Amino acid sequence: MGDEDAELLAAVCEGSERAFNRLIDRHQQAVRNFLRGIAAREDADDIAQETFLAAWTQARAFRGGSSVRSWLFSIAWRKAKDAQRWWFRRWKRDAAFHDLGATGGAEDAAGPERAALQRALSSLSIDQRAAVVMCLAHGFTHAEAAEALDIPLGTIKSHVARGREKLREALGDIR
Repeated sequence: MGDEDAELLAAVCEGSERAFNRLIDRHQQAVRNFLRGIAAREDADDIAQETFLAAWTQARAFRGGSSVRSWLFSIAWRKAKDAQRWWFRRWKRDAAFHDLGATGGAEDAAGPERAALQRALSSLSIDQRAAVVMCLAHGFTHAEAAEALDIPLGTIKSHVARGREKLREALGDIR
């Protein structure tokens, strides 16, 4: 997969829309699933689009030190962090003007287990959540996740271990 991705990215650098579409086809579902694990579901698709737009415009910036997949997840991670900062600033601004009480969310259409998992994931810090989703849901090694997230390897290992434990505590009997 790595060699083909590198060839596709080289073609993208030459302006090939066909190669770019193939790259999107190969990785968009994984990127979207990663983002759905760390961001609000309604924001994940938008952030994924921003990720691939950035990949198109920054294809020449890829240096080949990692896999194209890791590079895409790295872009997605930065975009998700930007979105979180934007959301927090907006929330803070709105809270100053409105009395925002706690709102109960509707249970996820996929069922109570999925809703419980989303609630449990949202209880983790975004760094922990990203490490857990990348390593446990998407099969990244700790080293790959550390590189993509630009977080030290030991910190990734701690985030995954602690995140896994928090999820076990939060989910209880639901499996």
